[in-house]
Amino acid sequence: MPAAGKRARAYDPARTRTAVLAQFGNVRAAVRSLTPEQLALPTRLGEWTVRDLVVHVGAALTAVDRLLGEPEPARQDARLLDWPFAVAAGADAIAATARRLAAEHPGLDAHLAEAERRFTDRLDTHPGTRLLPTDAGVLPLADYVVTRTVEMVVHTDDLNAAVPGLDVPYDRQALAAATRLLADALAARAPGGSTEVRIPPYAVVQCVEGLRHTRGTPPNVVETDPLTWVRLATGRLAWKDAVDEARVSASGERADLGELLPLLR
Repeated sequence: MPAAGKRARAYDPARTRTAVLAQFGNVRAAVRSLTPEQLALPTRLGEWTVRDLVVHVGAALTAVDRLLGEPEPARQDARLLDWPFAVAAGADAIAATARRLAAEHPGLDAHLAEAERRFTDRLDTHPGTRLLPTDAGVLPLADYVVTRTVEMVVHTDDLNAAVPGLDVPYDRQALAAATRLLADALAARAPGGSTEVRIPPYAVVQCVEGLRHTRGTPPNVVETDPLTWVRLATGRLAWKDAVDEARVSASGERADLGELLPLLR
């Protein structure tokens, strides 16, 4: 879903790679402390257990290896901002794969170590311009790695929500990239300049059709923190609940984003 006329945000491939691996490392360290009882706990992802969720985090990295194993497409036909809108289409297949992999990999730390090794080996041997046939269309490797920050941050939050007392930290750069990608996706879904969405300290975007704001205080402003934004954009938190609980401030007649969220439907 392109944002017409808007220049795409640039991401530094080296920093993105570091961010993905840092957040993956945070998850891996936390998983080592989990008991069998904790791994069997339910999550907010339908029938997934914590074990299924952890295995899926590993699969989010090995997806790079899998896609690089496919023949390289002739040309790019998608943009990074297309990715969030393509995720839901593969939800059932993703869930089935997570459950299958969980049964095949009883040793979680070994599974995660192998996922990390394959990810780093692939990035070491392929340029960021290498094209991949993703569910969102053909994207460069460097762009696809940006989507892995969303996977890492979102599923870290799922893990923290599932296991009482667990507090897996968020890598600042991973959270920043995930926040920015999802904020830009909102601007792509609802192009315009009447509403300013602020997610300090990482992102500010303008969206929604209407009178464009040019100077002074915008008439329609939405502001929230990065984790709340990620939860809203991915359907982990409903817009009305976020407003009612004062996790979001929204002022102006065009500041209701409820009909536009979640982005990953």
